[in-house]
Amino acid sequence: MLKYLRYANYVWRHCWFVRRACWAKGLYWQGLIHDLSKWRPSEFFPYARFFYGPKPPKRNITGYYKPTDTGNDAFDYAWLLHQKRNPHHWQFWILPEDEGGVKVLSMPPCYRLEMLCDWYGASMAQGYSGKSATWYTANKHKMQLHPETREWVEANVSDDFLRASGLY
Repeated sequence: MLKYLRYANYVWRHCWFVRRACWAKGLYWQGLIHDLSKWRPSEFFPYARFFYGPKPPKRNITGYYKPTDTGNDAFDYAWLLHQKRNPHHWQFWILPEDEGGVKVLSMPPCYRLEMLCDWYGASMAQGYSGKSATWYTANKHKMQLHPETREWVEANVSDDFLRASGLY
């Protein structure tokens, strides 16, 4: 039972930080509905068991863990559902092609901005205050971003991105 309360507390904190960041950037509706799918049983219970169970994932200095190399099928499926329910994840914009390979679509500006707010919210909720840009730099080679999206992210992911809004 404690793991579910601890995870609920984390989701609440994460969404609070993302909401503040979204609202500072004019994304009022997205701030309100950010990550609502995490409260669905299909995501909530596997996430809580994975992150607060007997063997929580190890994170590196930026807060990164390997979300696709977990060995936990229930969590992997919940992570897939979360990505495909939430267009602020870059993975939402990857289209598998029937012949193999993928087509990478450009993210609309509002979701690019929410993605940065999400990274900020995750860093704050996990105790990595101000590490969004550090996290991106360490992990950008793993992301399949459309060139237009990547150019925008590179121009906006600096440590000053949200500091200018008074959030750091």
